[in-house]
Amino acid sequence: MKKILMVLTSHDRLGDTGHKTGFWLEEFAAPYYRFKDAGAQVTLASPLGGQPPIDPKSHEADAQTEATRRFNADARAQAALARTLPLGDVNAQDFDAVFYPGAHGPLWDLAEDTRSIALIERFLAQDKPVAAVCHAPAVLRHVKDAQGQPLVRGRQVTGFSNSEESVAQLTDVVPFSLEDMLTGHGGLYTRGADWQSHVVVSGRLITGQNPASSEATAEALLAQLGARS
Repeated sequence: MKKILMVLTSHDRLGDTGHKTGFWLEEFAAPYYRFKDAGAQVTLASPLGGQPPIDPKSHEADAQTEATRRFNADARAQAALARTLPLGDVNAQDFDAVFYPGAHGPLWDLAEDTRSIALIERFLAQDKPVAAVCHAPAVLRHVKDAQGQPLVRGRQVTGFSNSEESVAQLTDVVPFSLEDMLTGHGGLYTRGADWQSHVVVSGRLITGQNPASSEATAEALLAQLGARS
């Protein structure tokens, strides 16, 4: 049985707007069930442990999908989410892969979290897949490769685009532009059309552009695990 770690944000404040953020429910639920249905053992973690904040907007009617409806009717999954492990209590050697769901929360906490940075570096050093979708590629901001260079340098990567951030009217709220960060660190950033699925695989690093990419990003991770089994 493959063991997959999912790391969620603990940050719930959308800058100085007075609004809440967190992780995007669909970006968690779709991969979670894809992993579970494939027979994987899924462990959930977050910087603070316990219940991670769900972005309120991901509860809105137009954000619902088959996966979110399944989660909302799944008491066992809800209980698991309420008991995420503190990030400091997880070890890369105990898992076969790691997946980071997005929304805006990771821009503030996981992008700067030294435990997350070290965890990603250990996964890759052990030749294990690392996947992140939407805003979650922010977790790569300070990750280095074995030569001490930015991990994304020279790699094909994607993530929430500047045009999508503009449509969301949060360009002036986020602490940094994800697209600009990836390109500024030497990443070979590509994107699809706004709100359409786009996933990029570069070695063991898998990135997805937006919420529409969440299940395809999970599929790419499972494909790598299949190739290693």
